[in-house]
Amino acid sequence: MGTYAVYAESPRRGMCAVGMRVWIPALAGMTVISSTAVCLLLSSLRRRPESRHAGRIGWIAAAIAALLLAAVLGALPAAAQSPTLDSVKKRGQVVCGVNTGLAGFSAPDDRGNWTGLDVDFCRAVAAAIFRDARRVRFVPLNAKERFTALQSGEVDILSRNTTWTMSRDTSLGLNFNGILYFDGQAFMVRRALGLTSAEDLRGASICVQSGTTNELNLADFFATRGFSYRPVVYERLVEVLAAYANGRCDAFTTDSSQLIAERSRLPDPEAHLVLPDFISKEPLGPAVRQGDAVWANIVRWTLFAMINAEELGVTQRSVEADRTSSNPEIRRLLGTEGNYGKALGLDPDWAVSILTAVGNYGESFERNLGRDSPLKIARGRNALWKDGGLMYAPPVR
Repeated sequence: MGTYAVYAESPRRGMCAVGMRVWIPALAGMTVISSTAVCLLLSSLRRRPESRHAGRIGWIAAAIAALLLAAVLGALPAAAQSPTLDSVKKRGQVVCGVNTGLAGFSAPDDRGNWTGLDVDFCRAVAAAIFRDARRVRFVPLNAKERFTALQSGEVDILSRNTTWTMSRDTSLGLNFNGILYFDGQAFMVRRALGLTSAEDLRGASICVQSGTTNELNLADFFATRGFSYRPVVYERLVEVLAAYANGRCDAFTTDSSQLIAERSRLPDPEAHLVLPDFISKEPLGPAVRQGDAVWANIVRWTLFAMINAEELGVTQRSVEADRTSSNPEIRRLLGTEGNYGKALGLDPDWAVSILTAVGNYGESFERNLGRDSPLKIARGRNALWKDGGLMYAPPVR
């Protein structure tokens, strides 16, 4: 049952006005009925009452009749509406903003083929929409360009090892849509210096990239301890690494995962050490423009589908067989029970397309950052919640 405000033609004023609330059965598929349509219908249905009581009954009857007639004439539920999704479908591809080159997250090979955790996520979104993970175009962006590119519509998604902060989420016109990687800021130093902790960096010169949370965290770390330091700032990450490699600073600071990736590019990686201290929380995740809730839902639930699949044991190899599973959670995820893709404007088996293309979250992590990659980063806090990590997704139901 549902309450509907009835808009009726006033018998005395001859105009549409808010009438009274009436209880009628909620018709399947009926959500919104145009008040203008109801008014026009009531105008044709109204009869001049012979008494006030008869007029009141007639008015209610006419209102109910109008609502029922409007439902029959096509008051159907609003479909998922997204200007971004419409644009993506018209263009035939998702445009994804990524790092200019960060091993494990987003980096092109010699042939221009992109790989990495952030890249996999973009491909997953394309697979959910088009059933084809290849229908994505990658736009490399540095730290200074990334937010402007998303705000201006140059890219549809920013999947670029970007930290979710309050100011970015509330004042830049962006929405973050989950955490793809839990990271923290750390320092890399030369082993020859004999340093074992970030506390040993008092008075040091520190190379850092401008326009990042790393630059702000660095200042906070030293200020709270009353330590002096000298920041050596560059706009592009490749410039920061080059400065450190050439001895222009004592330490290089950025997210821990990024330090591990950049360390592998140095001439003698073993001559350098990533200190164990984390001086900040760096929740990295995809962002979209504010004002398009359906698009944000697609991006958010793409990530949740990958995490839920790992928890349920659904893999890239097993997904087709798992479609016949008797587990209701798996059936809902894969679209064999219910139609949860409809609210996203996607097919019922949207998650099957994601998993067929890139696998679940754990598979993507291990392939790009973990045991199957050159970086060999342990899952740590990026393990599932049931395995002692922080990865957790709402259920599909």
